[in-house]
Amino acid sequence: MSVASSAQAYHNNMVGPVMRAGDLALAVIEAAKVDNPGKQVFVDDKRAYVRIHTEQEMILRRQTIEEELGRPFKMNDLEVDLSSFAGQIESLDDAVRFYFNKKL
Repeated sequence: MSVASSAQAYHNNMVGPVMRAGDLALAVIEAAKVDNPGKQVFVDDKRAYVRIHTEQEMILRRQTIEEELGRPFKMNDLEVDLSSFAGQIESLDDAVRFYFNKKL
């Protein structure tokens, strides 16, 4: 495997939301750091949108997002600012999980 294809394979293991820039995106960035201890959370700020990702799996909990926002929050409200995502997604009442079943 070449260096370029090795780097691409690593990139393919990244999961997480792509969100419209704003207060919710900032809260999700902080929640991703809190809810995924021991993982490096990458943030790619493109001004109009923000790509938030980590390797293999990312959990975002409603309670953590509420704490970061400083107000009540419903998980389905995430969809309003969620323009895309990487990986598979599992929506729960109090959390959302981005993941891959297989690792490249």
